This record gives sequence, C-alpha cells and structure tokens, in this order.
Amino acid sequence: MSTTATAIGVSSKRGIWGGGNEPLKASYGKLMMWFFLLSDIFTFAAFLITYAAIRVSYPGYAGSMDTFQGSNEYWPIPELVFDAFPFFHGVHMPLVFVGLMTFILILSSVTMVLAVEAGHRNDRKDVVKWMLWTLLGGIAFLSCQAWEWSHFIHGSDSGSVITYVNSVNKLVTETVFGANLAVNEYGPAAFAQLFFFITGFHGFHVTIGVVLLFLAFYQAAVGVYERRGHYEMIEKIGLYWHFVDLVWVFVFTFFYLI
Repeated sequence: MSTTATAIGVSSKRGIWGGGNEPLKASYGKLMMWFFLLSDIFTFAAFLITYAAIRVSYPGYAGSMDTFQGSNEYWPIPELVFDAFPFFHGVHMPLVFVGLMTFILILSSVTMVLAVEAGHRNDRKDVVKWMLWTLLGGIAFLSCQAWEWSHFIHGSDSGSVITYVNSVNKLVTETVFGANLAVNEYGPAAFAQLFFFITGFHGFHVTIGVVLLFLAFYQAAVGVYERRGHYEMIEKIGLYWHFVDLVWVFVFTFFYLI
C-alpha cells in the first residue's frame, strides 16, 4: 500500500515538474513576452524617475505666459513649447497636437484588442482588417512624432536670448532657435536632452511594434496562422503594443502635463 502511494506521489511530481505545463494557462511565448515587458517597465521607470528628479531641481516659471522667454534657469512651460499644429502657423494651440498623437495611439490599442478578439474566433478576415488599422495607427503616430521633433529642433520664429557655456567653455549670450543636445531656446539643456532621449526611446519601441504589426498582418493575410490553427502570435504582439501605449501615457504625463 505504501509502495503504491509512493509511486503515485513520484509520478505526480514528475507530471508537475517534468515540463509541458502552462503556469496560469499561459504558453511559453506569452510568459517570455511578459518577462520582457517587465524588464522594460523597469527601464522606462528609471528614465522617468530621472526626468522627475532633474525636473524638480529647477524652479518652475511663475510669470505671465504672454511674457515667457526661454531661460536656462527655469524649467519651460509645456503649453508654450508644444503649442504648434501643422498648417496652423502662428496659432497658439497648446498640447493639441500631442493630444492628437495620444488619441491615435490609444485608438490603435482598441483596434489591436479587436484583432486579438477576432483571432480567438479564428476569423481571418477580421484579424487582417483590424491589424491593418492598428498598423496604420502606428505609422500615423510615428509620422506625428517625426513632425513634432522637426518643429522642436527648428524652434520658433523669434527664438530666445540664452546665456550658456559653449563647447570651448566660453560664456556666451545669443539668440537661440530651436533645440539640440547642447542648448535650446526653451530652457535648460537637460530639458531637450531628456526629451530627445526618452521620447526617442519610446519611438524606437513603437518602430519595432510597427515592424511586428506588419509581419503579423502579412502572415495573417496569407493564411499562416489559419494553417497553424491559432492566432497566438497576434495576442503576443498585442501585449507588446498595449505596453507601448501604456508607457506613452506616462511619458505624456511627465513631459507635457507636469
């Protein structure tokens, strides 16, 4: 009797630890995607905490918005830096374009959900349709970000008079237009450096996502997943895309609202 019980116990342990089990009913691929996203969360969190630490070390400008001038002593006002909109030159539209970018990315997350849901139903036609819309949303966001970077680098027509130390350690005062890694018309050099690095790092993730979306769209269109009998790859890419969208919400909050 005891021998039989022992044999059953050993067999049970081998069944649990012998491989082939799916913790939380998640496949190996999904688990690895979750592990990757968790590590990426720590990376973005470190960047945003760094931004916050540097941000609070500078005093915020408390004067009139109409008389604001870029200064390397004050952290810039987001509503004054990001107030442009394509084809509306000279019109003050604070954060409208950034809000549009955010809306596009969130909407692409919705279409990604619909693609995953269609995959659960093994509906190839709907998967292809919603993946295409998600892909177009990602491309639209990247295009908007490229325009925003271009405008940020080019700067306003008037520029700002900034006093700073140049590359040869000489103190100079001049009118600065736009932004680069050394000096910018909007405020401290750290503002532009952090903007380029963090939004660029997020844009890099979106670019990877767009490539993955295109590959998944193509494979779904030619019937690769239908022949496999499941659309799990769509779900894994969906996890990554939702993560990219969520991170943007935090980037948007830190850079444009605080």
